Amino acid sequence: MAGLIKEYYPNANIIFLGRSYTKDVVNLSEHVSEFLNYDDIEKLPFIDQVALIHNLKSAFFIHVFPNKNIAKLAKAANVKTRIGTKSRIYHWLTCNKLISLKRKNSNLHEAQLNFKLLEPLSISSNISIADITNYYGFTNLPKPSEKIIGLIDYSKTNIVLHPKSKGSAREWGLDNFMLLAKQLDKNKYKVFVSGTKQDTEQVKALINMPNVVDITGRLSLQEFIAFINSADVLIAASTGPLHIAAALNKKAIGLFAPMRPIFPTRWAPIGKHAKVIVENKNCNSCAKSIDCACIKNIKVNQVIKAITESE
Repeated sequence: MAGLIKEYYPNANIIFLGRSYTKDVVNLSEHVSEFLNYDDIEKLPFIDQVALIHNLKSAFFIHVFPNKNIAKLAKAANVKTRIGTKSRIYHWLTCNKLISLKRKNSNLHEAQLNFKLLEPLSISSNISIADITNYYGFTNLPKPSEKIIGLIDYSKTNIVLHPKSKGSAREWGLDNFMLLAKQLDKNKYKVFVSGTKQDTEQVKALINMPNVVDITGRLSLQEFIAFINSADVLIAASTGPLHIAAALNKKAIGLFAPMRPIFPTRWAPIGKHAKVIVENKNCNSCAKSIDCACIKNIKVNQVIKAITESE
């Protein structure tokens, strides 16, 4: 969104209001002028929050991720144009530009839906998936440390397996990732397993395999971004690392369930080398279960084919 705004308004000063965990990703983009940490702001008395936002003298406040308290804050700070969606009742009371946006049953990608919030700025929202890759502006990339350089084998294809999702997506399953790791030629590929420190115990069987390098919980987000940028392939369900890899133009292979609203039409990774693997079937029987047979039925040879294509 920031990149598209910059295309129409090159001199725009774009401020991103986000949580702490988003900062290292947001700071990759040359299109964002400043990051405001809402985790810090919400600790202030409301009157101080209002003063902080008011002093920014912003012309527009775009509620991409709806938050009732932030909507009240933007109105109290007298931001001139406050853009929200008609589907949120509190936006009727706090925003003065309302966009009709129904996400659940849409066949548009999440990114394309968000672009519709830019219509009050006279910005066209008719952006193709292929064109979205031109707007990331990820030029502020962290340099790989000696630790990362020491891990990467530049004579092989470096593959990152990210098996867990912290509950944000249906998962392919540890057994499938173990079978994949076993079938990858160790003379051709170097295989890493990534995840949080909390994931380490859950993926213990995978990281104990002889041809796998464990990096779970060992890198900060900034270091992990540098690591992904140094690797070649990342394989995951619909998670943050998958989308970061896609934005960095790595071969990001997304494993998806076919059910709405979590299907790839809505959440596929967007990048020049991003790929999606999904069963071509209805998945209604799995809709109420986190354990999804449809994604677990994706075959290892399908993933290997995606890895080897265009090598």
